[in-house]
Amino acid sequence: MYFLYSILLTLAFIVLLPRFVFDAIFKGKYAAGFKQRLGFVPTLSPDERKIIWLHCVSVGEVNAARTLAFRMKEEFPDVRLIVSTTTRTGQELAKTLFSDIAELVFYFPFDWAWAVRRSLRRLSPSLVLLMETELWFNFIRETSRQNTAIAIVNGRLSERSYKRYTYAGRLVRRVLGHVDLALMQENADATHLMGLGMRPSKIKVTGNLKFDHNLTTQETDLTDLFELRFGISDEAPLIIAASTHAPEEKYVLEAFKEAWKNSSSRLPRLMIVPRHPERFEEVAALIEASGFSWTRRSVSPTESDETAEVILLDSIGELRAAYPLGEIVFVGGSLIEHGGQSIFEPAAVGTAIITGPHTRNFDAAVKEFISKQALIQLPETTETQIVPTLSATLEKLLADEKEIETLSLNAMAVMDQNRGAVERTLEYLSPLVNPLVK
Repeated sequence: MYFLYSILLTLAFIVLLPRFVFDAIFKGKYAAGFKQRLGFVPTLSPDERKIIWLHCVSVGEVNAARTLAFRMKEEFPDVRLIVSTTTRTGQELAKTLFSDIAELVFYFPFDWAWAVRRSLRRLSPSLVLLMETELWFNFIRETSRQNTAIAIVNGRLSERSYKRYTYAGRLVRRVLGHVDLALMQENADATHLMGLGMRPSKIKVTGNLKFDHNLTTQETDLTDLFELRFGISDEAPLIIAASTHAPEEKYVLEAFKEAWKNSSSRLPRLMIVPRHPERFEEVAALIEASGFSWTRRSVSPTESDETAEVILLDSIGELRAAYPLGEIVFVGGSLIEHGGQSIFEPAAVGTAIITGPHTRNFDAAVKEFISKQALIQLPETTETQIVPTLSATLEKLLADEKEIETLSLNAMAVMDQNRGAVERTLEYLSPLVNPLVK
């Protein structure tokens, strides 16, 4: 079964190789970490301390893991922490966030057994933590063969992912047999994992780490910098379009134009934050063509920054620092079939949140926020109705400061009510970590 999986993985790699090369050359997405993805990761200097390997796929998982990682280092200062990511944006953010606590930040290996073995030989971890149910079959098998403990942390398994895994039921059961502990976000996630064959005694429900969101001192300093540079004030409420995907920027700009024209009192401003850095220039061109005065984070500050109607936040890892400045946040990836981006960060700092109808990635959380009147979700409409629906929602909120306040306070309340996942996660991880520090 593993042999067949490896063959299929190789065939998929060959088919995708032209795109892989294109992205590496023109977008820089994979070239930087190619050798590391083949297992040629830097070796660590010999040390008697045990190593915990934390794997985060991309930006979302890195952000979710940050509080847990810092608490682990506080609780277990004598372990060595190393962090891997799959994406370039995740890599850059991890190097920034974990610079004080991680001894190495590197790229996760391709899931060929030989590449995984090479990484394991060079790093010799004693415990591997996989964020959000990253079931890499060869990686899990080879790691277990090295007598290294494996835990899934902040796990989630959507209905769609569950159905996909059932097609490889026997292999998935064997893979899950190598996992020592699975800490899942919701009861439904735990049920799905049991349905795939994992023993119930290995599964615990801890809640979502993203509820335990806190801004760092570095981020609050950056918030102050943004407020000063861009002249953010209550007189011109800031709308943030966060983690947007194509063609959402086009929809947002058109909706903002209508809301801006129809504003009777406070003229709003807009900050757009694309999800993927390789689209920064594409989005800049859209803003330029919109007719609005605009600026971007990546250029040197000028006096016009304070009055620009549209701001492009073309940077990595700075969105969390911008959220406290927004009155209204539209969370991207939700007007298209992507499935939505995280609502937790804007909720934690008290903003009025709007999402599109496609939020399957955060289905349980979105339902809870809606039930507590802590979020506005746009209805599913035809493409031609997306802009009118979004602009009408923005206009209604801009004209009703009390509604913005209600949504903001309710969002923070939901966050406060669901905190505690970090402490529960540490509690369940302790039996795996304690032997490493004795």
